[in-house]
Amino acid sequence: MTARRARTDISWHGCRVAVLTVSDSCARGLKKDESGRVLRVLLEQRGADVVAADIVADDKRGITGFLKRYAGKNRVDLVLTTGGTGLGPRDVTPEATRSVLDKEAPGLSEWIRWSGAAKTRRAVLSRGVCGLKRRTLIVNLPGSPKGAAESFEAVADIIPHALAMARGEGHGRS
Repeated sequence: MTARRARTDISWHGCRVAVLTVSDSCARGLKKDESGRVLRVLLEQRGADVVAADIVADDKRGITGFLKRYAGKNRVDLVLTTGGTGLGPRDVTPEATRSVLDKEAPGLSEWIRWSGAAKTRRAVLSRGVCGLKRRTLIVNLPGSPKGAAESFEAVADIIPHALAMARGEGHGRS
């Protein structure tokens, strides 16, 4: 049996990404959006095209509006949300995300939590979900800059393949 080689044609280049920060304090201008900034830097380092970076309050209706817009007429490949995934009374990002998804991708969410738990047991308290709205992959990440970065890095090498599958390109050799 020969070892399989990873596909080299799947990459971040040309990937259109939106970053949505979910935070009451950032939306009110009381706090800087560090998590969104960190994610933009990580995405650009990988060659992704960050076409939108927005901030919305912890409000289900507002979150769903942005997600529908990104997956609709704006047609981005990937939406990374940061914030609103905890157990707090205003944390509604997973509920908002689920309400717009056509298909869930629970393995991504599970992997994010599992990878995070290797660093801190508190990662298991994150309720983030992942899935597809049309061909747009939506990934919920924690709201802290460190948690957002570590969670993104946990799935960063899987996302291009997931996007290729969403476009109907199949499993290939990866």
